[in-house]
Order: sequence, then structure tokens, then C-alpha cells
Amino acid sequence: MKLQEAPRLASDIRVFASSCTLHGLGHVFGPGGLTPRRGLWAVAVLLSLGAFLYQVAERVRYYGEFHHETALDERESPWLIFPAVTLCNINPLRRSRLTPNDLHWAGPTLLGLNPAEHAAYLRALGRPPAPPGFMPSPTFDMAQLYARAGHSLEDMLLDCRYRGQPCGPANFTLIFTRMGQCYTFNSGADGAELLTTPKGGAGNGLEIMLDVQQDEYLPVWRDKEDTPFEAGIRAQIHSQEEPPIIDQLGFGAAPGYQTFVSCQQQQLSFLPRPWGDCSSVSLDPDFDSPYSLMGCRLACETRYVARKCGCRMMHMPGGAPVCSPQQFKDCANPALDAMLRKDACACPSPCTSTRYAKELSMVRIPSRASARYLARKYNRSEKYIAENVLVLDIFFEALDYQTVEQKAAYEVSELLGDIGGQMGLFIGASLLTILEILDYLCEVIQDRVLQYFRNRSRSQRHSSTNLLQEGLGSHQTQVPQLNLGPRPPTPPCAVTKTLSASHRTCYLVTRL
Repeated sequence: MKLQEAPRLASDIRVFASSCTLHGLGHVFGPGGLTPRRGLWAVAVLLSLGAFLYQVAERVRYYGEFHHETALDERESPWLIFPAVTLCNINPLRRSRLTPNDLHWAGPTLLGLNPAEHAAYLRALGRPPAPPGFMPSPTFDMAQLYARAGHSLEDMLLDCRYRGQPCGPANFTLIFTRMGQCYTFNSGADGAELLTTPKGGAGNGLEIMLDVQQDEYLPVWRDKEDTPFEAGIRAQIHSQEEPPIIDQLGFGAAPGYQTFVSCQQQQLSFLPRPWGDCSSVSLDPDFDSPYSLMGCRLACETRYVARKCGCRMMHMPGGAPVCSPQQFKDCANPALDAMLRKDACACPSPCTSTRYAKELSMVRIPSRASARYLARKYNRSEKYIAENVLVLDIFFEALDYQTVEQKAAYEVSELLGDIGGQMGLFIGASLLTILEILDYLCEVIQDRVLQYFRNRSRSQRHSSTNLLQEGLGSHQTQVPQLNLGPRPPTPPCAVTKTLSASHRTCYLVTRL
């Protein structure tokens, strides 16, 4: 009669190896003992598993470095939003608007004048000296000085056209920069609708004619770090979301020339951490505009000057008081210059921003044929027109724009694809194989837990039986004469010896 083999449990490694889709496992844990063939299969499986784990670790390490790549593309559009254009006269204050009180308060700061030089400077301006008994005002506001004595757009703007249609000072917004009082075209301030253009090329943008008013320029009295020696305007082309930093990023336009500025819009997209270091959250609650790199720097400079000097410069946002001329000279201006030299503001790039690439070209203006006409039109001399008038023509080169976009170089899907490829190449496994292994581990845990509870239950039952038997034996020894019923007949014995009337010892003899 042939004995039947007991069925194996699902947690048996041989049962799992015979049905698992992991290549080579069935050759290692097959029936029978250890053989050279089975040993070679075990070595092959271990080597393949080691190579697979090494490749997975390498791919995970590469993914953890969060590499990125930059994609450059050219796209067309039926129309484009025209940029904001900020203009500043290089001369900050008009000489005809300065008063002895202005020189008393702002002369040392802006012009480097000593009090003893005020009378000589007034003569250089063509102004009478301060009257006897002159008393300066008890307080002074720098912002009011620039608003009163700065160049007025109504006086500078001779002609303005946008896409061939007339425009004027009403299309500009007053703004203060470090260069003083400036004006921004198409700023979008106060909810104004942004201008667009459906065509590229000259004549389809902004064309303005300006009078720089050199006869209003302040005479250079002493060579200072920020003393302007040139004549003309500074201009900056920027998006409506960022403030102008015209003293650092502006380009110049000289009188006597028509300057053509051909622009191309660039839309930049950067990645946040961990791939990059961009930000889209404003770092200063007082600066409520959308986050921009220039806005972050301006907010950082404002915080630094306000903390160090207890005031802010007139072009800075916030609620701190505007610095007095003395504070401006002794603290704010030197502190800001030192901060810019150290580049102390850590401002990440915005996640999305718009820039404008520029190409400049110039031609002389006026021509000999037009000089007399322009002099007669604006009631000026031909020499004045040649020394003071300039034309600025800003337009899009074409209705296309560039996109510069950062992208993650290695996505999660690519990581999973590489792991799956290495898994199939080295160990012939797939995602379902992993599920098989997990299912096997669950079977092993289940069998071990059930076996543990079975052994524990059996041990408890065995302990209870032993306690019961010991209790019964002890009870019979203590109460030998207890009679609960008729006594069963005494089994036959080979030898019987009576010890007493109530006790009988029986010896059992087994016949072999």
C-alpha cells in the first residue's frame, strides 16, 4: 500500500517557486536535494537580482538630483500686448523751479553745495540771490520737490502716436524712480485697459517726439558719483507686473537722433523646488503687486533702508516716512549704494515672467530739409531743435514671441519605465510579480500567526487537563472513605493481601 504525501501549505517556498513568474526561482527551489545545477541557478538568480538592484539604485539617485532642461520655442500670435515704457529725463530738476529754500535743504544732498556757495550757484542759475533775512522752512519734503521742480511731460512731449493714432500725457502715468519724476506709457494702473497691437514693424507701436529742455539742466558745480554729464532721456521697456529699475536697466536716447527700438517678447517659465529656485509669492506685504524679480529687490531695498535709517526713499513703496534731505545724504543714499555693491538681496527668479529683447538703431534728426519746418512748427530755433529734440520709436519686430521653459529632465513615469525595463531584463519580473511576492508574504505571515495561536491553544488545553488530573488525585487522597454509590466490583487479582478492613492493595500480573 503506497503512502499519500501530505498537501503542502501555500506558504511553502517550493509551492511559491513553482507558480511564481520570477524567472529562475523554480529551478532553485524545486523538488529534491541540493545539486550543482540548482547551485548554479541560485548564483545566476542572485547575480541578476544584484544587477537589478544596482540599476534601480542608480536610477533613483539620478531622479533625486532633480535635473531640468530648458526648451526654447518660437510661437506666433494674432496680437500681442504692448509693453510698458518708462521715460525719465536725465536731468532730475529744472533750474527755473529751484528756490533758495530748495538749495538750503537739498543743495548739499543733490548738488554737493556748501551753504556759502548758495549765492554763487543762484547767480549761475541766472537767479537773484536770497533776499536779506531769508528764513528756510521748518520742514522739507523731497517728493514735493521732485513733483514741483521735475520735468513736466506736458512740456517735454511734442508729439505722440500709437499705431498711427494720436496720444498724449493722459496715456502716461506718473511714477517716482531713483532718477526722480518719470512717466510710464501703458502702465495698466488703476485698472486701465492694456494696449495691444495686431501688427509688427515701425508705425505699429509707440512713436513719441520729446524736448529734453537742455536749457533747464542744472549746471554741474562739483563732480559727484551720480552727477549726470549727458543729455537726453533714459527709457526702460518692461512688463506691467514689474516696477521699472531705470537707473540700472534703462537705455539712453540722445537728442538729435531718432532711435528705433525693435522688440521681441520673451515668456520665461522656471521650475520651483526641488528642480529650480523660482518663487511666485511676494515677500513683502506692503508690495501688493504680483511677484517679480525687480519688485522683490525693491522691497528688499526698502526694508533695509527703513530698518537702517528709519525712513524710505521717495521711489520706495511702504508706509515709512520719506527721508529728509539730511537723512537722504547721511544714511539712505550711502546705505543703498553699499547694499547694491554687496548684492545683499537674495531674490529668486519668478516662476513666470515676461521680458523684451531689444535691438536699437539710430538716424540723425532733423535733416537739413526738415530743420526749418520743425523750428517754425514748435517756435524754436534750428539749433534748439538739433540740441533738444529726439524721436523714440518702439515696436514689435514681428507678431511672434519666444518661450523659454524649464522642464523636469526626469519624470516619475520615466523612472518607473526604467525600473520596469531593468526588472524585465535581469529577473524577468513585472508589477504582477511583485504582487505575487506580497501575496506569498501574506500567506507566510498568516500561516505563522495561525500556527502560533494553534500551539498556544493546544498548550493551554494540555495545561488545563494536567491541572484537572492533579486536582482529582489530590481530592481522592484527602477523602478516601467518601462513598457516593455502590462500590464497583474489585478486579480479579493474582495476589491479594488484606492490610486493613477498609484498604485493599491489588497487584496486576500481566501475562506475556
